[in-house]
Amino acid sequence: MKEQKTLLVTGASSEIGSRLIRDAADHYEVILAHYCQNADVLVKLKNEIGDHLVLLQADFSKLEEVSAIIQSIDQMGYMPDHIVHLPSQKVNAQKFHKTDIQQYRSGYDLSVASIILILQHFIPKMSRQHYGKIIFMLTSFTLHTPAKYQAPYITTKYALLGLMRDLAGEYAEKGIMVNAISPDMIQTKFLSDMPELIIQQNAAQRPMRRNLTVEDVVPLLLYLLSDCGNVISGQNFGM
Repeated sequence: MKEQKTLLVTGASSEIGSRLIRDAADHYEVILAHYCQNADVLVKLKNEIGDHLVLLQADFSKLEEVSAIIQSIDQMGYMPDHIVHLPSQKVNAQKFHKTDIQQYRSGYDLSVASIILILQHFIPKMSRQHYGKIIFMLTSFTLHTPAKYQAPYITTKYALLGLMRDLAGEYAEKGIMVNAISPDMIQTKFLSDMPELIIQQNAAQRPMRRNLTVEDVVPLLLYLLSDCGNVISGQNFGM
């Protein structure tokens, strides 16, 4: 890895985000941790790993707050070398004809428009230093036929997949590696709105007869952020 790097994790208060920060802490000079509401887990992490963890609050469904967080990063003098983008609306099983257009708009702003604004600001700086790594969190539904009744969630994830593919093609020659990971169902609080029967059925269908855990997923993120990922770009890794 490049020395004295800065990592930006959006959606850092999630179980995956907080575990990633804990496991990656020794490899970064500064970690910028974005959260929306739940700061408790990040405050605890800051007490554990020190002041090189910087907390940034913003509601990414409000694009003016995304712009404000970009301005804050600039004012503090930080420049992210690596960006891991995690925010997503919860999966909520609902028939398509009963979904509301606002679900699509809010999901798009939260997951897609937010990272577009962030990357439009920081990718030119990554290009000038000829180095950068960007990872999007997607879903295994981008790799096979999606489950029914999840149109807003799946639409947003496919938009991110398209963005990842385009950025990878445009910026590889600038030394910027852009990838995505698409895990199957992960046993986290993110599933709190899903019927328990669906969660159990998904586990039963997997080869290991269980859903993924945070501990299964974070090592792949760490691998892609490490020097092992220096020539990997444009890939969507299933799990």
